[in-house]
Amino acid sequence: MAVLGKDITAEDILDQMSFFDSWEEKYAFIIDLGKQLPVCENCDCIEKNVVKGCQSQVWITSFKHEDKFTFRANSDAIIVKGLLAIIIAAYNFKSSAEILAFDIEDYFAQLDLLQHISNVRGNGLKAMVDRVRSLVA
Repeated sequence: MAVLGKDITAEDILDQMSFFDSWEEKYAFIIDLGKQLPVCENCDCIEKNVVKGCQSQVWITSFKHEDKFTFRANSDAIIVKGLLAIIIAAYNFKSSAEILAFDIEDYFAQLDLLQHISNVRGNGLKAMVDRVRSLVA
């Protein structure tokens, strides 16, 4: 299985998304990305790891090794798992300074993501990013 943030980077996702002509194809790709999420143990799916502000159930937890962070995440919705993969590809194996400096809004704009998900999903996406940023702050 490919590792998000190492084998599949934010740049890789941007490149691959540019190959698709339709949003149906892009959604299928996003769903496939969700299958690359690091395994989230049942013990990670607990109240303290819940992302508030998401329509779906979402859990994110982090681990720090030396000065780099890795993340595990899960959701009960397949499209949300894909959105989590997009976020984790951008943030995995980076320091807190790199994570906080990364322009996630520009990344989403380059993917044209917010134009193609519902406002509720957009708010959930922001909540997921806020959760990651709070874990490393």
